[in-house]
Amino acid sequence: MENLSVEVSAVIEPEHLQPIDAGLTAFNTDMTGYNDHLPLSVVIRCNETQEVLGGILGRTYLGILFIDLVYLPLELRSKGLGEKLLTHAEEEGRNRGCISAFLYTISFQAPEFYKKHGWEEFGRIACLPEGASRIFMKKTL
Repeated sequence: MENLSVEVSAVIEPEHLQPIDAGLTAFNTDMTGYNDHLPLSVVIRCNETQEVLGGILGRTYLGILFIDLVYLPLELRSKGLGEKLLTHAEEEGRNRGCISAFLYTISFQAPEFYKKHGWEEFGRIACLPEGASRIFMKKTL
């Protein structure tokens, strides 16, 4: 143990990610017999410039759709695009064999949007700024 050290960084380098991701994936595959981990990207692009303006990033793994990041610029909100993105992500999850979905949002973000689309809160934890909460949500696919 004397030839080991612990390093803390604000940057996740590929040399950090690769052995941790590969090691955990191998362990989980050995334990479950499944290796269905796939990234998921559902984006909105500008037709003229092909610039990505917003979207959903996540992954599917062990029968669960994980929605990690969701963003639409203010000018694209309240136009049905959020619902379209969410519908596409959920449908892709079903196509990949997922039976449930998971995300977390913050109380000042979009919990009501997700509830309107069939998601249910199953946990909440206080976070900063004071009075805000991280809200954990799930949906059966």
